[in-house]
Amino acid sequence: METATMKIIRKHIVFHGYVQGVGFRWRALNAANSIGCTGKCTNEWDGTVEMEIQGTKEMIDKVIEMIERGRYVEITRMDVTDMPVDERERSFWVG
Repeated sequence: METATMKIIRKHIVFHGYVQGVGFRWRALNAANSIGCTGKCTNEWDGTVEMEIQGTKEMIDKVIEMIERGRYVEITRMDVTDMPVDERERSFWVG
C-alpha cells in the first residue's frame, strides 16, 4: 500500500526573487541528485527560474530547503502547480 509519504508527485515551480546569477540551478542540481528527485531547472528571460521536479512531497520540500539555504539566493515568491508524473524520467538536469 502506498502512503502519502511514499507517493511520487511532480510540481512545476517558478521561483521569483534574486535567483539568477547566484548558483541557483547548480544548487538545485546537487540537492535534487543528493535527495533522489528528477526533473529540470532553467533560467527564464524574465529573471525567474523555472523548475519541474518529481519525487515525494517530503523530498521536494527538502530540495527547496537546501536551495534556500544557499548564499545569495533570495526567493521572494514561488508559483507552484501540479503536473502529471513522468514515469520515464530518470535524472535531474539544468538548462
